[in-house]
Amino acid sequence: MFRRSIYKSPAELRAMQAAGAATAAALAEARRLIAPGVTPLELDAAAERVIRGLGGRPNFQLVPGYRHTLCVSVDDDVVHGIPGERAFRAGDIVSIDGGAEVDGWNGDAAFTLVLPDPSRPDVVAAREALSSVTERALWRGIAELASARHLNEVGAAIEDFVREQGGPADDPARRYGILTDYVGHGIGRTMHEEPPVFNYRVDRRGPAVKPGLVVAIEPMIVAGAIETFVRDDEWTVTTADGADAAHWEHSVAVHEHGIWVLTAEDGGAAGLRPFGVEPVPIA
Repeated sequence: MFRRSIYKSPAELRAMQAAGAATAAALAEARRLIAPGVTPLELDAAAERVIRGLGGRPNFQLVPGYRHTLCVSVDDDVVHGIPGERAFRAGDIVSIDGGAEVDGWNGDAAFTLVLPDPSRPDVVAAREALSSVTERALWRGIAELASARHLNEVGAAIEDFVREQGGPADDPARRYGILTDYVGHGIGRTMHEEPPVFNYRVDRRGPAVKPGLVVAIEPMIVAGAIETFVRDDEWTVTTADGADAAHWEHSVAVHEHGIWVLTAEDGGAAGLRPFGVEPVPIA
């Protein structure tokens, strides 16, 4: 059976930049609009307008059975939350995941945001800490990709980083949990391609990290146990113990001169700076 190579040509890497930019723009619009009283469906419609305005189409709508542009997961929902009409409330921790297809190429990214709530400072602080750990774990993994010889070094770096952070602020004896049932992936002509991108250490090396590799790195971290279940909507993944969850993701290209974060407006410069890595634009 013919199997497409996981490595893209220089021309294909250049072509993927438009999809990454459209994805970044759609998520930036969702971030701009999110507030208590706004609904996930409003964010979904806004993100779709941005993607189509840039000549693309929402690639989540290409997944059989799914008709939305975004996945919006709140509090103990980890990923794949279906946008609905229940308005966001102060103090919610919200993960927003989305992607665009432009000229047959795909982008995929996610971020987590905690809505302010002065009446619950301890809850907000714990949720912001969870989101921060997850975001920094993502950038730690991306930084590792810049020097890794094999892809699974990324997951080991993410796990080590998360383990160094301790547990939630309200219970230092607990540890943050890294979901193992859901991982990152290759990306290109389709949104989900080989190879898998683990967020934890595994006993195999994975494919070589070399020019042409494009992956979506996406740690999903919870403030409790890693067991999950899928809600009756058959999409939304939720923590079994009701613990909060966070999800951060970027699509990243490896090319001849370095790495470039396709779904970050600055190519990843700000996120990578604390780790001493400078992204290099795709020529």
